[in-house]
Amino acid sequence: MKISTKGRYALRMLLDLAQHRDEGYVSLKEISERQNISKKYLEQIVPLLSRSGLLRANRGYQGGYMLSKSPDQCTVGEILRLTEGSLAPVACLESEENTCPRAADCITLPVWQGLYEVTKQYLDNVTLQSIIDNCTVTPGNDYCI
Repeated sequence: MKISTKGRYALRMLLDLAQHRDEGYVSLKEISERQNISKKYLEQIVPLLSRSGLLRANRGYQGGYMLSKSPDQCTVGEILRLTEGSLAPVACLESEENTCPRAADCITLPVWQGLYEVTKQYLDNVTLQSIIDNCTVTPGNDYCI
């Protein structure tokens, strides 16, 4: 499994919002500058995160974005599923029912199922808050990079 730029940037954006949640709504411009991510790229990610209910938006003066739930309730697994789709390492595990005609005889299927379970378990237990709690603040900044 390889995480795309969209998934990595969405995670960075949401972490930035989590770190600055006490400031209220945060503009994409501020996030863009702090994270060194193009504002245009963030604008492409925002609708996906808003539709899912992870972001709350405020238009106009003092407008911007904030998390719609607590950072300890947002998991990396949830974020990556929104941006990447399935976390399955092989196509036959992407849906609830494995419809692969070789599934019954596939000697490698248990390997992929095990990898998938470990990946899901790990990513679903890492929250934005746990990342923040384990980060190192860089000199001259009050947030992790």
